[in-house]
Amino acid sequence: MIATELMTAMTRLRARLRSESTPGDMRWTWSQLAALGRIAVEGPTTMTVLAQAEHVRRQSMAETVAALRADGLVESRPDPSDGRKTLLAATQKGRELVETIPATREAWLGFAMDSTLSRDERQTLRQAAAIMSRLADSAASPAASTSGGRGNESRAFPG
Repeated sequence: MIATELMTAMTRLRARLRSESTPGDMRWTWSQLAALGRIAVEGPTTMTVLAQAEHVRRQSMAETVAALRADGLVESRPDPSDGRKTLLAATQKGRELVETIPATREAWLGFAMDSTLSRDERQTLRQAAAIMSRLADSAASPAASTSGGRGNESRAFPG
């Protein structure tokens, strides 16, 4: 089944990418780095918006952010437009981390693709990446398919 094959391949690639980081980088989880990256790239955001964007419960995101805050990678500040809300922002240390870890992983992945795959296979991967991003942002669920919903709506964040 293609779903099983895809999940297995993604899990293996994720583990390999993680192993390609330098040893000091290993203390952060993939989820923590993804949340930090989103905050650093998109700018200050609320916990709720961040949890929705990362497709996790708010409580799970609170744990993720607590670890980032403890390491000095994010900070909280009042929302200037709504004093009841708190915004999460990346610190300088957090922004620097976001720039270094993905670069190491990207360098390995780029080298591996260039040395292992044909030009056509790399183009196929480019197309697959876009498709996988659409799947990740899909509102599809088994319940929606039985009720006639197509579930192909996508969110604004492009992967």
